[in-house]
Amino acid sequence: MYFLKPITDEVYLFQKILNKYKKTMKLILVSIFTCIAAILQAAGGLLPGIGYFLSPLATAPILLCSMFSIPFGVMSYSLTIMLLLILQPSELIIFPFTTGLLGLGIGASFSFFRMRISIIAAGAILLMLGIMGLLFIFHFPVLGPAVSDSFSFLSAGGIFLFVFLYSWLWVEIALIIIKRLKMMIM
Repeated sequence: MYFLKPITDEVYLFQKILNKYKKTMKLILVSIFTCIAAILQAAGGLLPGIGYFLSPLATAPILLCSMFSIPFGVMSYSLTIMLLLILQPSELIIFPFTTGLLGLGIGASFSFFRMRISIIAAGAILLMLGIMGLLFIFHFPVLGPAVSDSFSFLSAGGIFLFVFLYSWLWVEIALIIIKRLKMMIM
């Protein structure tokens, strides 16, 4: 079955390639990914309309940093939150609980798990916890008026289906990006 197949070794080979870089180069990569993530996340507030389509792409830089190294992923996640405090404070509640958390979770799970379903599930669980926290604890309408801020099993099931498919999409995107980056480096 597709979900039970282990991921390719390209992620681990790419981590070995990046471990050969000096610490200065790694920190430069983290800072570049942090700036890209902050700009993409802030686009939702700065460019109404098209910015809302660019905002979910802020997952990719955090995901890549976390795939390279979990400490660098956490560093990029934290620095992006600090940059958003300066650039677009209104996006500050969205990023740590949704976009950034998904990138951090999927990227870190590449280091812990080998099966595709485990990586997808780790990202889905973290994203679901983030969305449920925003909806039901902070009463922030992250999904708009479509989902009420009072708990129901129907809305929780719908959210879980959405986050599972969304996490699956990002896992596949990450694998494609790694294949392309590996071809560029080697």
